Amino acid sequence: MSGFNFYHPMEVRYGDIDAQGHLNNASFLTFFEQARIQYLVHLGLFDPQHSFMEVGVIVADIHIAYRKPVLWGAPIQVGVRTSKLGNKSMIVSQVVADAKSGDIYAEGEVVLVTFDYKTNASMPIPAAWREKIQAFESLEDRH
Repeated sequence: MSGFNFYHPMEVRYGDIDAQGHLNNASFLTFFEQARIQYLVHLGLFDPQHSFMEVGVIVADIHIAYRKPVLWGAPIQVGVRTSKLGNKSMIVSQVVADAKSGDIYAEGEVVLVTFDYKTNASMPIPAAWREKIQAFESLEDRH
């Protein structure tokens, strides 16, 4: 699980379990989203007291590789890192991992596009966001 500077603990609830007795595939998307929002809060890019409509992000693409089933009660955490910054988009890598052993249950990649809800169009990644993400992730500026 190296390479992640941010993890968010998650609880596998009984209602997240499917008929086969493991975490439902769709729940991974919810877990990824919850951890991404907490990542943005942690970096100071989003304040829950303000509207996300000012500077938002939308999911343009998402891929998940499921490695092994997650059972009810498993101690999990979701790792989040920005692996690439473009002009108007960023690639965010994520993992769902066992909080104790580090075993990977799933890993994925999400393409986020910065979006202006007032003009209903994509927009350049704000400079303040770029600076905070680059500093936190030790990324080079390649846009």
